[in-house]
Amino acid sequence: MKNLALLTDYYQLTMMNGYLKNNIHNENVVFDMFFRKNPCDNGYTIIAGIEQMIEYIENLRFTEDDLEYVKGLGFDNLFIDELRNFKFSGTIYGVKEGSIMFPGEPIIRVKSTCFEAQLVETAILNIINFQSLIATKASRICNAAKGDSVFEFGLRRAQAPDAGIYGARAAVIGGCSSSSNVLAGKMFNIPVVGTQAHSWIQTFDTELESFRAYARTYPDKCMLLVDTYDAIQSGIPNAITVFKELRESGYEPIGIRIDSGDLAYLSKQARKMLDKAGFQKAIIVASSDLDEDTIDDLKIQGAAINGWGVGTNLITSKNCPALGGVYKLAAIEKNNTLIPKIKISENPEKITNPGYKKVVRIYDKYSGKALADLIMLEDEVIEKNKPLTIFHPVYTWKKKVVNNYEVREMLIPIFVDGDKIYESQSVKEIQTYVNKELSTLWPEYLRLNKPQVYKVDLSQKLWTLKQQMVNQYKESGEF
Repeated sequence: MKNLALLTDYYQLTMMNGYLKNNIHNENVVFDMFFRKNPCDNGYTIIAGIEQMIEYIENLRFTEDDLEYVKGLGFDNLFIDELRNFKFSGTIYGVKEGSIMFPGEPIIRVKSTCFEAQLVETAILNIINFQSLIATKASRICNAAKGDSVFEFGLRRAQAPDAGIYGARAAVIGGCSSSSNVLAGKMFNIPVVGTQAHSWIQTFDTELESFRAYARTYPDKCMLLVDTYDAIQSGIPNAITVFKELRESGYEPIGIRIDSGDLAYLSKQARKMLDKAGFQKAIIVASSDLDEDTIDDLKIQGAAINGWGVGTNLITSKNCPALGGVYKLAAIEKNNTLIPKIKISENPEKITNPGYKKVVRIYDKYSGKALADLIMLEDEVIEKNKPLTIFHPVYTWKKKVVNNYEVREMLIPIFVDGDKIYESQSVKEIQTYVNKELSTLWPEYLRLNKPQVYKVDLSQKLWTLKQQMVNQYKESGEF
């Protein structure tokens, strides 16, 4: 990854300069990154982009050209010299890439000087928000496909090259089997797929001639696009003719792709025609502005489709174009003691959770299913041999006593005192981890529409601290 030191909002620089001028730039602070709502009304969010965040931190340096530009914005030499010597020296905890997380939970926890922690905010949000959004959208689409292969076809519709490249990565993390994006394939060692466009068919004098030319070129991986002119009247019959010729030459075809029309009807007719001709193993791939709702409807209609090429609606997450991740101050260190900080708002959902926190996931000991998450202060310990009472952080009368459970801390070290600790994994390894994580959720949380809300509660100690701080501000007249 290239140096992204200036990938920040201007007000980060103004605040950093202000910290420096007020001689508090080396005071330690704690920031939490979290999101308030799952994207696409989903029941969960897949966290992606951790690896790119790490690369950003490791390469974070200001070049002389950067410094010249910043100086031209009106900053003085004292600030420029501080930037010249910049190297991230803080500690970052975060979830393992591919983790399933829920609203309100810290997914990245930064403890560093306010000078450093302020600078990295924008880039961390930019990287994690986008890839987590696309990974989650891909997971929804793959969920609708019910085990069929889903191919990411979105590069040409992505919002610029980086979105296409890192969106493809996130889509595979979320469950896609491959991508059409060749550069992403090279960068992340993910499978790439593709056959021909309608222009290939149109280039030849006849559709049959174009099919034969493609089969001659790729006899061992022949998939034909059958809807350029008329799928039923010419496309599928011509494909069958070429498939028979392939078989006579000792090759078996892969199948056909349909990119327009009534996909339910066309796929069922195609299946009958292919089966009757002896090509029961030939697959049928569909594309054409698909998303999870369309795929779900086609499944209900009994469409005979084995694979799904999904482009625009996946790479742009068209019905939900942003994950609203935020980065909020949670504590300031004074005399080696962390002082909790809270953001107060007239909107209750925007009141932050104060302090140096962790997230603990509670699992049923026998089924291995996740029961709830508990946001706790870092120094709290769960006594696993005792019943655990959890309660809703708003509707506190909603309580649950948990017995026979296991616990797991979700935040792990990524950087400690500026040194990378995190063990990187391949995209395929992350995808495997996602599948494992999803298997711990009850089906109610995985529904495409109106999923059950997963329990995310606060520990008694954290809840009490939060209420005390809210009441303190109310009594002070500042709220």
